[in-house]
Amino acid sequence: MTDRKLVRELQAIVGRDGVIHAPEDLLVYEYDATIERGLPEAVVLPTTTEQVSQVVKLARRHSLPVVARGAGTGLSGGAIPAAGGIMLVMTRMKRILEIDAENRLAVVEPGLVNLDLSAALSPYGLYYAPDPSSQKACTLGGNVAENAGGPHCLAYGVTTNHVLGLEVVLADGQIVWLGGRTADRPGYDLRTLLIGSEGTLAIVTKIIVRLLPLPEATVTLLAIFDEMEQASQAVSAIIGKGILPAALEMLDKVTMRAVEEAVHAGYPPDADAVLLIEVEGWQDSVDEQAEAVRAICENMGAREVRIGFTPADREALWAGRKGALGALGRLAPSYYILDGTVPRSKLPQVLRGVYQVGEKYGFPIANVFHAGDGNLHPNIAFDESQPGQAEKVLKAGAEIMRLCVDAGGTITGEHGVGMEKRDFMRWIFSDDDLEAMRRIQVAFASEQRFNPGKIFPPTEDSGETASHQRAVIQSQRPDVSI
Repeated sequence: MTDRKLVRELQAIVGRDGVIHAPEDLLVYEYDATIERGLPEAVVLPTTTEQVSQVVKLARRHSLPVVARGAGTGLSGGAIPAAGGIMLVMTRMKRILEIDAENRLAVVEPGLVNLDLSAALSPYGLYYAPDPSSQKACTLGGNVAENAGGPHCLAYGVTTNHVLGLEVVLADGQIVWLGGRTADRPGYDLRTLLIGSEGTLAIVTKIIVRLLPLPEATVTLLAIFDEMEQASQAVSAIIGKGILPAALEMLDKVTMRAVEEAVHAGYPPDADAVLLIEVEGWQDSVDEQAEAVRAICENMGAREVRIGFTPADREALWAGRKGALGALGRLAPSYYILDGTVPRSKLPQVLRGVYQVGEKYGFPIANVFHAGDGNLHPNIAFDESQPGQAEKVLKAGAEIMRLCVDAGGTITGEHGVGMEKRDFMRWIFSDDDLEAMRRIQVAFASEQRFNPGKIFPPTEDSGETASHQRAVIQSQRPDVSI
């Protein structure tokens, strides 16, 4: 039961309707889009930066950690309160404070939904480029925390390439600005340091984002392949020809079968893979690139290439990709989505290894991913209600992550490390590397105050492991009947 004095103090800051503390209500906030779990002691919904600052100061006085959360769509356990404490849910701070069309920037609050920003910018002929698959639900503050990407990050980059400035609250409650309205400001680039820090250094309360003009023309192509190897080779061939599509996505046979049952997008379920390729820019250039991409795919063995020129045709081609994750629920009651990046040339080799892991553990694995930059998203289908399945799927996931690292890749392309992959950090960083990164938390005075238990593996003398952490979290879940 949450301490009544703490609740009263929090209510004095944000109001009675801004504090959630009943055990049965807290259950809603014990998870994100992973299979990890952790229960906060209280949830606070601030509406201003000053309220965030006051809550942080209060948490400091009570020696409680603070975890910031957006829409809860994260895929690495980044918003899970691993050590309890106060959860700051930023979804009421969702205003667009300024649109400066002339200088192509906007000032927004962290709870603003990603897609809502581009919708508001459309009358100005502008848009915000990073487009995670959860774009209709995820918030910009969460995007900053995880340095989110999306299908179009191949050409335009991830969140860090589109954020100019951040207003943040530090661990002592101080409110500061990092960066500003122009690029290349003098001094240390603390703005970039904060992006992707997963809420471990500061809490973002305002964001200045860079905007792009809407392209004059866009063409989408769907290339259908009978062999995954052909599709993988086509990816390398397109990039090798100097063509940089706005998006270059791949779906495998397992995914397409689920998609067709759910979305009826017209993807051929008998094919081994499809590539979804989008080129955009000036009309003449787009037409030339689309024709070049079509020719490359056919030379690589594509049995059919469909082309969408109109918005309706392009939306129809994208329908299966955008509905893919939801459709995977047809394979099993639960699925565990992974996020690793490998060199494009290693895609065939790593994908073969992924399917072999699925066969070893008896799980179907569906692959839908950003092929252009080698960012894999294997989805392991399983039944979490069956005893031992969660532990088994985590072992399978670890083997897949190891495949990515051994191929010269890394353990995340856009989902972050969070709780999920913190033990894997030692595969790619030395103890000295990790210690240097931990010192940044010390410099920000945020260690054990902001989102503890994330990114870094437990120190050897702590005796804590990821499995131990999960056991502790499970034991903290209240026995509540709803």
